[in-house]
This record gives sequence, structure tokens and C-alpha cells, in this order.
Amino acid sequence: MTQHTDTVVDTGESPVDPARSGTRPVWWRRPWIIPLALVVLGFLFFQLSPFRELNEATAPIPPHDGFPAYFPILLTHMFFGTVAMITVVLQLWPWLRRNHPKVHRVSGRFYVVSTLISGCLGLIIVPFAPIVGQIGVSMATITWMAVTTMAFVRARQGQFVKHRRLMLYSFAIVMNNVWGLLLGRIGFTMLDVIDLLYIQEGVRWLGWVGNLMLVQWWIYRTEDRQRARTVRNPEVVA
Repeated sequence: MTQHTDTVVDTGESPVDPARSGTRPVWWRRPWIIPLALVVLGFLFFQLSPFRELNEATAPIPPHDGFPAYFPILLTHMFFGTVAMITVVLQLWPWLRRNHPKVHRVSGRFYVVSTLISGCLGLIIVPFAPIVGQIGVSMATITWMAVTTMAFVRARQGQFVKHRRLMLYSFAIVMNNVWGLLLGRIGFTMLDVIDLLYIQEGVRWLGWVGNLMLVQWWIYRTEDRQRARTVRNPEVVA
């Protein structure tokens, strides 16, 4: 999903065209990409390890009597969810977007397709999850698919400012998986003071809603910074 910037946009990179400035952006100027990738890979390893045998009898799954398709649907959901989490990191990498736009576009399409497949399959198996938290995870999944689809549409329309904003929202929601795992682990150590039902409900909402709030703050921050740069140097076009 290409992000050409014919309008004022800021992704944390310098607004000066590298060709005009005489320098080329390098990946280590955005060091956050490495810890982000490590967090995603660590999460995926932790989550997928119990399923490495592809054995329904040993996998940590809820009861699903009368629905034999549950396990293959779950595995397919997890596969495309994995692809989505990996490709969303590539989508956020400014160096890759600027230096290898074709890779950015192709990985973006993989991300959109994986999001839609994983999301739809996730909604199919949600009823088999604990009833507490089902609304939260369903809302997160539907919102994830909606903003990702609109991000793709806006890119095709050439509205790259809106595309970037929507992709950041999509990233915020998919990273809810990491927060959900972390918050759940923390919550389960506090069962003596917090009821389990509150923990199960909370982890289904706090991660993605909190991430959306943080992303919105980041958008405001970068837009203000870009506006200030443009005022100081009106000839610069990001």
C-alpha cells in the first residue's frame, strides 16, 4: 500500500527529499523498528509453540463439540494472523517504504488479504471462546477489518494522508494481541484482588482501545511537528 506524499504527511522521517538533501535515509535512524519486530516475533513464537504439532488433542483450545471444522479454521486463522502481524511491521518501516516501494505495496496487499481472512475466520470461532469478552474481541476484529479495508481503498484513490492514518489504526488494533497476552498474564497474578471475569473482559478491550488512543496522540504529535517544519521552510514539500 504505497504512501506517496504529495500532501503534508509525517511518518517520523525528515520532510526533505533525500535526493535533494544529498543523503539517503538509513534504517537505523528509526531504531524502534528492531524492538517492534522482536516483540512481534517473540509473541508469535510464544503463541504458536503450543500448536507446533498440529494436533487437536494436545492443543490448548476451548470445547467445540459438534463443530469438527473448528480446529482447521483456528489453524487457518492463526496462519493468516501471523502473516498480518509480520507484514504490518513491514508497512510501518519508513526505510522500506522509501527505498523499496514495490515491496511496500506487495506486503501491503498481503496484509489486507491476511487481515480479512483471519478476521472472518476469527468471527466464526468467537462463539466458542469464553462468553466473557466475546463482544470486545468481536468489536476489535470488525474494526480491524473495516479500517484495513478503508486504508487500502484510500491508497487506491491516492488519498495517502488518510491511508496512513487508517493503517496506523489497523496496526493499533492488531497489536492488541500482544497487549492482551501481557495484560492477561499480569491479571492472572492478581486473582486474589480482581475477579477473573473482570480480567477476561478487560483484556479484550484495554489493549486495542488503549492502542488507538496512543496512535491518535502520535498522529496529532507528528502532524503538529510537520506543520511547524512547513511554516519554518515553506519550500519543503514532504
